Amino acid sequence: MRPQRIDDRAALVSVTPAYLRGQARSFFPLHFASKEDRLRAVREAAGRPPCASVLEGIRRQNARLAPSPARERNLELLGRGAVAVVTGQQVGLFGGPLFTVYKAATAIRAARLLSEESGHPAVPVFWLQTEDHDLPEIARFGVPDADGRPLELVLPHDPLSRRSIAHLRLPATVEELLAELGEVLGHLPFAHEHLAVLRAHYRPGASFGAAFVGLLAELFAEEGLVFVDPRDEAFGSVAVEVHRWALEEAGAIEERLRARAEALRAEGFAVAVALRERSPLSFFHPQGREGPRHRLVAQGDAFALAGAEGRWSRAELLRILGDDPLRFSTSALLRPLLQDLLLPTAAYVGGPGEIAYFAQLGPLYELFGRPMPLLFHRAQFRVLEGRVTRRLSRLGLREEDLERDDSELLARLGGSEFSSLEEELLSPLLAALERRAAEILAVDPSLERAIRRTRFSVQRAVSRFSSKVVRAQLQREGRVLEDLRYLRDALRPKGIPQERFFGLAYAAARFGQRDFLRAVLRQADPLDPASRALLEEEIAGGGR
Repeated sequence: MRPQRIDDRAALVSVTPAYLRGQARSFFPLHFASKEDRLRAVREAAGRPPCASVLEGIRRQNARLAPSPARERNLELLGRGAVAVVTGQQVGLFGGPLFTVYKAATAIRAARLLSEESGHPAVPVFWLQTEDHDLPEIARFGVPDADGRPLELVLPHDPLSRRSIAHLRLPATVEELLAELGEVLGHLPFAHEHLAVLRAHYRPGASFGAAFVGLLAELFAEEGLVFVDPRDEAFGSVAVEVHRWALEEAGAIEERLRARAEALRAEGFAVAVALRERSPLSFFHPQGREGPRHRLVAQGDAFALAGAEGRWSRAELLRILGDDPLRFSTSALLRPLLQDLLLPTAAYVGGPGEIAYFAQLGPLYELFGRPMPLLFHRAQFRVLEGRVTRRLSRLGLREEDLERDDSELLARLGGSEFSSLEEELLSPLLAALERRAAEILAVDPSLERAIRRTRFSVQRAVSRFSSKVVRAQLQREGRVLEDLRYLRDALRPKGIPQERFFGLAYAAARFGQRDFLRAVLRQADPLDPASRALLEEEIAGGGR
């Protein structure tokens, strides 16, 4: 039997990014849709080459990875003045959620675009979020089981650990999880290939970061994706500059962030990252660089720790920073400044949440004396297999219809004498109530509230009754409810977007990891993040 590959029965659907439309543009100095802005971003970044020690640190990190001539060329280009198109993500289990792959693919496409337009080389760079300590999020991985039900594999971990993931190693139980993943995916044609890659990197004793970067480096070896891990001695002098600024300017930082938050709210936007009084935006590791990290909290002229004992003066913290920069790590709002001081960042590729907090960052870039990079929205995809599209077609539904309430969908899909039951029952009752309302109020005007409550109660009761009747009918038919269940599991597993729950393993095992990545790379257009693309039969075999 011919292995099933991506063909015209699969599709990728993109979602429009709200934070890069309309009045939100005023919070970003550059916009991805403007060629003039794209060229300006390249010019500005080209004037900020990384220092020799940073370049050497990046080369040394990438030398530990599997050989890639394309990566070597990109590293050489960085040394000769190329600009960077950066993206990044937590170092999740087995490569993390699918959107990690979509980020990397968008960065690769964006780097090609900027290189072609400007004539100046641009290199895709993946920033490894190894400073993070969110193990409950990092140590889990989603995959559909043989029946299409969402299954979550969780690596045993200490949810209260506050150690940066850079300093944690995979336990022996990772082999049990790989065995379970093998059982779930074993029936798929390319499972053996992808599982062999996972086992090569996710070994007991390997660090979370090494396993993650090893996997991504192998997946994107042909594209020459470059990787940067901020937890490195080579970047210490740059880290000192960023954290010293954050400590010394804590008051000014808070003032500017609050002003920007007010401006965002005035335009109807939420503030993505909560603000705290005089927060320096740095995390401190009081027990040493490999120990727990805690957010610094201003207390008068000194700083305490959120969730731990201890108090340090600014002078003490600055002394520790000079002695050991890796006893400090960045928050979500400080990380971009460290990233852009280390790298000649022309553009950053982020998801909707990241772009939302970049909307807060303009004043910080100004205060720091650094231009904010151009922002590209990562590709947002949902993989639609043949059995998904067939069910959608059979029910006459579109993917977005599954966002609707169950009762609404069930009533719509009833398709029988009961589909209009609610209207048939409700119309005469409401009409009679409306017709007699004036007479009733003439008897007692205080009954107006009772009329309103009766109308509401009748509507709710009839709606519930009608839904139950329609549901009973559909349960007789059986197939419709099963189709709806399957579609929800495929497109919004456990109520969240597919790309945020499922990892790469299922798609790689079913279609072939390289074939799937080539399809994503082909569709990940940085200038059209809201486009809807169909992967046609010609893409089978990765376009070979």
